[in-house]
Amino acid sequence: MTDQPVHINGLYTDFYELSMAQGYFYAGKHKETAVFDYFFRSNPFKGGFLVFAGLADFLEQLQSFTYSAEAIDYLQKLGLKPDFLEHLRHFRFNGKIFSVREGELVFPNEPIVRIEATLPEAQLIETLLLNILNFQSLIATKAFRMKLAANGKNFSDFGLRRSHGFGGLMASRAAIIGGASSTSNVQAGFMYGLPVSGTMAHSWVQSFDSELTAFRTYAKFNPKNSILLVDTYDTLRSGLPNAILVAKEMEAEGEKLAGIRLDSGDLAYLSKKARKMLDKEGLSYVKILVSNQLNEWVINSLEDQMAPIDGFGIGTELVTGKPDASLDGVYKLCESAGNPSMKISENIEKNTLPGKKMLWRFYDEEGNIYRDGILLDNELPGHCEWLYHPAQPDKKTAVAHLKREQLLRLVYENGLPVYPMPTPQECHHYLTKRAELLPEEHKRFVMPHIFKVGISANLLELRNELMQKYRKSYEG
Repeated sequence: MTDQPVHINGLYTDFYELSMAQGYFYAGKHKETAVFDYFFRSNPFKGGFLVFAGLADFLEQLQSFTYSAEAIDYLQKLGLKPDFLEHLRHFRFNGKIFSVREGELVFPNEPIVRIEATLPEAQLIETLLLNILNFQSLIATKAFRMKLAANGKNFSDFGLRRSHGFGGLMASRAAIIGGASSTSNVQAGFMYGLPVSGTMAHSWVQSFDSELTAFRTYAKFNPKNSILLVDTYDTLRSGLPNAILVAKEMEAEGEKLAGIRLDSGDLAYLSKKARKMLDKEGLSYVKILVSNQLNEWVINSLEDQMAPIDGFGIGTELVTGKPDASLDGVYKLCESAGNPSMKISENIEKNTLPGKKMLWRFYDEEGNIYRDGILLDNELPGHCEWLYHPAQPDKKTAVAHLKREQLLRLVYENGLPVYPMPTPQECHHYLTKRAELLPEEHKRFVMPHIFKVGISANLLELRNELMQKYRKSYEG
């Protein structure tokens, strides 16, 4: 991976993180250890899962999360105190990070990243972590939903022009993790080693005296991969006939037209008409690609209508995560100075889980993903016989006899990743294999079955003890 186009430093945080870090410093708590969990509360897009993404970018940016002399001068102007600023001059994140793999399928309220560091270290990196992981996980999930809808057909990320600033670079990376076969984003292709593709715009056709001349010229200079945009004027009466004529001329020169692209109108109707016209002229090898405000629901509808489409170009809805806009990922303290800690809510579903924890996956007798279990980190998984519903502990599942897998693993220590991160393409390959093990009811778009995540008896007991302790402290 090449350097990021935007080089962040320790200023890439919310000011309240710095205010708290300064408070920890003057309260003498800056050497105390802390453990934070990263998790999300609900699946995006009313779906049944989340695709975890963004880890490699987060770990890379974390290595430059330091404070230069210029940054210190700026923070002094914001009112931070001299002794604390001197402390920041030497700041570097030296904690440990445990995480699930990029491309993993994960579910609400389970710890998918664990941070172990001093209080100020863990606090200051919160914004960076949430900013990258929330966004890339959202886009990777959107992309994978489109992959599922397309029934294995290729689709390309066309979204850079509609993306949110430099977020378009990370969006393209996440799209490949989720299943896009390529991107139009050349910078992202260079940075991340992604396949790059593209066709033409209407402006190419409009810049010539005639559509036929535009097609001929484009094919002349792109004989090996010409995809002609046929809807500039009239798809069936002008664009397709001209594309067919150029395809015949290319055949005479020993070349083949790669495809046509439809970018407006009724895509199911036009693709069927186009396929018939192409096949009638012996051009069955010419592929039909479509674009224009596509999402998983539109793609699913086109597939249901048996539209003869070979691939999709997807822009706005992919790179913006429409309609959800953001993932509700959160970062919560679960242990401080070696003592378990939790946040208590009036709504039991929002109570956080205390202590240092490990995430385990359990498989049924057929090898399919069956349950995820949250255990205390020092628990032996073989001794966990039951998983309890976090909000309704009278509901439980026997897991003692099931095969299990540890999902959190050490990924960062002593200021560096502990091993090379996989490429986006490798992350997608991993995602594909994991998705094969997830029952279909969790992958459907309409009212997907809720995947069960349970907690161990020891974690349940610890949570209940802390809740009673806190209530006694304010109830007298």
